[in-house]
Amino acid sequence: MVNRNALGAMSYEPSYLNIQPGDTVKFIRTAPGHNAAAIVSMWPADAKQYRGNINEEIEMTFDKAGIYGIECTPHMAMGMVMVIQVGKKDLPAIQAPKSLPSRAKQRIQTIKTHYSQQ
Repeated sequence: MVNRNALGAMSYEPSYLNIQPGDTVKFIRTAPGHNAAAIVSMWPADAKQYRGNINEEIEMTFDKAGIYGIECTPHMAMGMVMVIQVGKKDLPAIQAPKSLPSRAKQRIQTIKTHYSQQ
């Protein structure tokens, strides 16, 4: 959880991960005022949801294949989101829910564009 990275202000580093079912991701705070929490509308059905407290480092285990959206609750409107792809799902299939703030939707599109080219 950082204040700036290559994709802009208020970011996760990295902003995209491709992992396998059963893998655990640890979210480490490098600046105060951040958290990591599930974007419920971008979370597979029946997958365990997480919501870290502000300034809390949290570990999330992803047991189910699919696309997971992560938000920093106080900075989501500023676009502080990330995408975790578990298993072999196509990154181009990521769609930002209409309910997200515009900057969060833009960041998801940037993530999709940036990481699809790698």
